[in-house]
Amino acid sequence: MRAIGIILAGGNNRRMQELSYRRAVCAMPIAGSYRSIDFTLSNMSNSHIQKVAVLTQYNASSLHEHLSSSKWWDFGRKQGGLYVFTPAVTAQNSNWYRGTADAIYQNLDFLRSSHEPYVLIASGDGVYKMDFNKVMEYHIERRADITVVCRDMGPNADLERFGTIRMNEESRIEEFEEKPLHAKSRVISCGIYILRRRQLIEMVEKCIEEDRYDIVRDILIRYKDVKRIYGYKIRDYWRNIASVEDYYATNMDFLKPEVRGYFFKQYPDVYSKVDDLAPAKYNMGARVRNSLISSGCIVNGTVESSVVFKKSYIGNNCVIKNSIILNDVYIGDNTYIENCILESHSTIRANSRYVGEDGQIRIVVERNERYTM
Repeated sequence: MRAIGIILAGGNNRRMQELSYRRAVCAMPIAGSYRSIDFTLSNMSNSHIQKVAVLTQYNASSLHEHLSSSKWWDFGRKQGGLYVFTPAVTAQNSNWYRGTADAIYQNLDFLRSSHEPYVLIASGDGVYKMDFNKVMEYHIERRADITVVCRDMGPNADLERFGTIRMNEESRIEEFEEKPLHAKSRVISCGIYILRRRQLIEMVEKCIEEDRYDIVRDILIRYKDVKRIYGYKIRDYWRNIASVEDYYATNMDFLKPEVRGYFFKQYPDVYSKVDDLAPAKYNMGARVRNSLISSGCIVNGTVESSVVFKKSYIGNNCVIKNSIILNDVYIGDNTYIENCILESHSTIRANSRYVGEDGQIRIVVERNERYTM
């Protein structure tokens, strides 16, 4: 594919509450063995985008560790490579990324030194599968200046945290509202854009000259009547990890056979960093129903409709229902957990009870003294 990829992975999201206190949202564990950013990286790899930059900033240590080797997504340096950029103090600049456009501006050397004619920009917190070649074909066919990937949302979806767009019959975007209080359209932007590399450099440079720092507000909205900006609609599974409720619902979706089959049995594959762990162990008395249990786990109690991540231990006579147990959690005997998310490295004492009341998801953080980070 004649494009380089840029993954925006530096934002801070307060809607994730305690879950983003120690990690970037793009590093959030998904479906037992994956991270959120794995889906975007896999889509780029499967679309034969060989050169990808990940722009990180907030709580990036776990994300950097996850991206320490590009081999898992097959980004070989001889063909292109996977590059991870963080804000750096230079003679010309000492700012952190002030927005998505500024993040690209501070790494313009990456764009200038590349030779591919197009750039694909994507957020790293989406869970989806997509062939970006089809988006590129659509972009070229329409002679678009910018193409925005979008999708229709259901009647009960919360649109206040998305950018909503209205298109004409030819799919050209006529109106773009960023996080509207009263949305006029139920078509949202998925945070995926294609445009020419040289055009992106010019637009970003002009933004910074005018003290503008955001791609949506200062490029898409500002240029919608000047540039040919088109929408490309997708209809397959897509979710954005932007709140505790979204994160919980996304993991619960993977308990549905059709969602698991779509992501893990249908070509192309989703890739991730692989840990050398023993298979999950189920001791005498363990009962598991409609759940995902990851490698390295030991289960002694009952687990129903839950996702249990790597290296977790569930004690005797425990009951886990409708919950997400993140990596390396120890749950003592006779514990009852329902409608909860247990943070990584938590130690739950025996005979404990944690329940999310009134349909709310409860986040449980019980740190083990062994872990200081």
